[in-house]
Amino acid sequence: MSSAETIVLDSNFNQQDVPAVSAANENVQEQSLRSSVESTMENYFRHLDGQAVTDVYDMVLQEIEAPLLEIVMKNTRQNQTKAAELLGLNRGTLRKKLKRYSLL
Repeated sequence: MSSAETIVLDSNFNQQDVPAVSAANENVQEQSLRSSVESTMENYFRHLDGQAVTDVYDMVLQEIEAPLLEIVMKNTRQNQTKAAELLGLNRGTLRKKLKRYSLL
């Protein structure tokens, strides 16, 4: 299973909360994160071919959480306080997650 098949985001995500995309990315086909998740998960379930599956929620969270943390840390120049604030997490929780994915 590829990482492209296991993306999930909070269902409360509101695309209006996202800043405008730069002109350099205007050639990229715009698709909301929600619709990307929906199509990816539909594809995942369609290709199970009758196989039993469990713990999908945890699997999906692990696939999305690591790259999310990597990007946030990069964009905050490894500043954990700023990253925690940006993510809406306690700094201790952020550190725990960074350690989980060997990002600290």
